[in-house]
Amino acid sequence: MDEARAADLCAADHPSDARIYDYLLGGSHNFAVDRQMAHRLLAAAPDHWRAIRENRAFLRRAVGALLAAGVRQFLDIGSGMLSVGSVHELVQPHHPDARVVYVDIDPVAVAQARGQLAGNPAATAIEGDLRRPAAILRDPATTALIDFDRPVGLLLVAVLQFISDADDPAAVIGYLRDAVAPGSYLVVSHGVAPRWAGPDCDFIRLFEEIARPLTSRSCAEIRTLLTGFELLEPGVVWLPQWRPETPFDVGERPQRTNMVAAVGRKRTAG
Repeated sequence: MDEARAADLCAADHPSDARIYDYLLGGSHNFAVDRQMAHRLLAAAPDHWRAIRENRAFLRRAVGALLAAGVRQFLDIGSGMLSVGSVHELVQPHHPDARVVYVDIDPVAVAQARGQLAGNPAATAIEGDLRRPAAILRDPATTALIDFDRPVGLLLVAVLQFISDADDPAAVIGYLRDAVAPGSYLVVSHGVAPRWAGPDCDFIRLFEEIARPLTSRSCAEIRTLLTGFELLEPGVVWLPQWRPETPFDVGERPQRTNMVAAVGRKRTAG
């Protein structure tokens, strides 16, 4: 029995945030228990579906901007299930030599990713915890594909809200920043306070049944986390406002996503 199939059999009775995300994106790597929880979450917070879709659209636009800037290697930390529009699908049709390393804390998501990436020598998945960035960067699978002497696209998309203040996300990002070459980019999306409700919210309670506690932050706090990176225009904005392809993509209430996005470039020496 292959790794991905074995992981599926072990996981089918408990919902996973990665598989719920996959389901809401229209993917097929999910179970009935995930779909049931997805609908409970949407009943508690109907705008969550919008945030999921807008977050994936932001990832696509941000990766496109990095490709246009010449980036050809990507480290996607907190990647979850490889659902519709994953990074290797965005970059390799245009640049077959582009390299992608996916990282997730969920062993089921990693096993599924490895199964999907079988036969793709330029992409892989590893199990890793963003709170331990050194282990991610030193993993043999990472060093086999990523040349840290060349610009890297660091993708921290919808993952930093799972890192508590006690785990010092600024230090985590600082470690990653110091490890990559000048001209590298950091792509971030993050839930924003006070748009998220407090701990008595049904959505928060449901979500924390399947994932680590959420830490929402203000725009100012998120901007501080990006110290050392020069923000690309338009800066820290609501997800649909980050370089929309048409004015219609923004809509009248972009704040309904409850998430902001930003892309920063590590300054060159001197």
